[in-house]
Amino acid sequence: MSIISKSRLTEYRNSTRYYSKTINESLIEFKAESRYSKVTIFLSHKHDETEELDSAISFLKKFGVEVYVDWLDEGMPRTTSGTTANRIKEKIKENRKFVFLATEGAISSKWCNWELGHGDAQKYIEHIAVLPVKNNYTDYSGAEYLQIYPYIYESDLTPNSFFVKYPNGVLKELGEWLKS
Repeated sequence: MSIISKSRLTEYRNSTRYYSKTINESLIEFKAESRYSKVTIFLSHKHDETEELDSAISFLKKFGVEVYVDWLDEGMPRTTSGTTANRIKEKIKENRKFVFLATEGAISSKWCNWELGHGDAQKYIEHIAVLPVKNNYTDYSGAEYLQIYPYIYESDLTPNSFFVKYPNGVLKELGEWLKS
């Protein structure tokens, strides 16, 4: 699996900022944007990885999509409960695509893995993808189950060209996949 480095992903966040904002201000701004005529994505992520989250949202939004983030949802309970799980299940089903922001923290998170399992049941294989991100380009030993999912990667031959690669080797341009 081709892994996007954390620093490469952060470049997308930095390239979309015209003035200084905190990460939380940026995330709240994403929430306020219109969803009209946009493909919606449920972005599964580790909650304390706000820099990676903001960077991933900036990256995905370049393709004209709306990104759903659970902790920016005003309908989400303040305290984690069964209601939280039901709301997440509804949102995974409601959003067209499911993207798992596969950081080391997300892979070790019980909630993220639960979301991935539910996303698998709702979206597999055409509407789910892994966005692999690490601090370096090592593999995901111990999380080999990620190999059964399509994943997003940047072409080595053409920088800034992103694709979704299916486990059978089929490639789709990322923008095309997001609109399908």
